[in-house]
Amino acid sequence: MHHSTALPISISAVTKAYGAVHALKGVSLDIQAGEFMTLLGPSGSGKTTLLMAIAGFTRPDSGSIRFGDQEAILSPPHKRGVGMVFQNYALFPHMNVARNVAYPLKLRKVAKAEVDAMVAEALETVQLAGYGDRAISQLSGGQKQRVALARAIVFKPRILLMDEPLSALDKKLREHMQIELRHLHEKLGMTTVYVTHDQREALTMADRIAVINHGSLQQVDTPRKIYESPANRFVADFIGESSILPVVRDGNTIRFDGNALKTVTAPPDGPLALMIRPERLAFVTDASRDEVNTFAGNVLELVYQGDSALCYIELSNGTTVALRANTHAGGPLDSIVEGASVTLGLHVADTVLIPAGRDA
Repeated sequence: MHHSTALPISISAVTKAYGAVHALKGVSLDIQAGEFMTLLGPSGSGKTTLLMAIAGFTRPDSGSIRFGDQEAILSPPHKRGVGMVFQNYALFPHMNVARNVAYPLKLRKVAKAEVDAMVAEALETVQLAGYGDRAISQLSGGQKQRVALARAIVFKPRILLMDEPLSALDKKLREHMQIELRHLHEKLGMTTVYVTHDQREALTMADRIAVINHGSLQQVDTPRKIYESPANRFVADFIGESSILPVVRDGNTIRFDGNALKTVTAPPDGPLALMIRPERLAFVTDASRDEVNTFAGNVLELVYQGDSALCYIELSNGTTVALRANTHAGGPLDSIVEGASVTLGLHVADTVLIPAGRDA
């Protein structure tokens, strides 16, 4: 069932307004053939509007959406050859599993003789072989999700679009399905566009992530780049936890609370802020190491979370940072108490300076 014919999607200067609200402000995005692209952003950011524009359910006010070299913007959804999985699955409760999966084939007037074989193949692909006669009401949430997926891939679309398909599942099942969908994508190879507001889900699943806010793309990059080198403060705040601290540029030196910061890469131009990921900070006893920036502070609060603990520390200039510490015996937490004076170390390679502005 491998798709050798995955199509690239080229989105160019797409705008969409609803009255005075600009849902999309000139979005341009190139998605490679066979890529798993995740559109990530908060509610109301425009990510679903963009997905619906790709699907054909929303007509943009201007711009272009090409599948390969074909302009798609004027084609109705059923002519675009796109598979869709929605948040609420949108299954037909009065039809059994097989008839739900066969529905897109009926719309496409596929010969009856081929339908059964294609449905069986799609159900096997999502690990539901033998479930064709089941009623939808007999299925668990995870099984309904798989039926919706089988229906989306049964006609071998070259593009698969998914709108928060796992949001109704509990955390453990959701994490399991993220890996399964990732494996399915590797097996089928179609170009996949996946909408989520869950940054961990995006980091887990995507080849590249397009972070969107207020109808504009903020950054399009690999999960690792987005996490390690956010393009701006919005991305730094939205993805993962981070403390964002003000810094001062003093000629070629960047200072925090008067002390010079050592960094690996040259900082970007313009006003800067220091981004600190909690898991990159450590308590240091020997502060003489060259490759570490150090910060003095007092422990405000310790929050035990099982595999780790979040420690909030007030630095000498009054700003607060979070540090994520390991909870294993003999680890730093054995000796750290609220109110203690501590020195924190941040490796030079983890000292990330970002533009201080809110977003693009």
